[in-house]
Amino acid sequence: MRITSELICQAADQLKGFVGFNRKTAHYIVRFSEDSFGMDVADDAIIPANEFVWAAAEGQAMTLKRELIRLLLEQNIDDRINITEPLRVYMRREDLPEISALRSLVQAG
Repeated sequence: MRITSELICQAADQLKGFVGFNRKTAHYIVRFSEDSFGMDVADDAIIPANEFVWAAAEGQAMTLKRELIRLLLEQNIDDRINITEPLRVYMRREDLPEISALRSLVQAG
């Protein structure tokens, strides 16, 4: 199977769980519901994992950041947060630039 940038972006959008910054330990943590963070993570610091891996770039573009995917991979819970093969390929191919894409919210109709 040929892995394309479209498949990689789709895999990033299918990530599950929530990421929050723990101020006490100064580390990012991943949980599976917003309610499971406790008082040490501010509500406005809780981000869905599929949004966490994207960073604003020039204009309306966003970049799929390897360093943020790496933070998720370091949690060693790949199956639970749905890290799939296209993201693993993306992480191995550091010889290629990071993917930039225009992203928009698609409303279910």
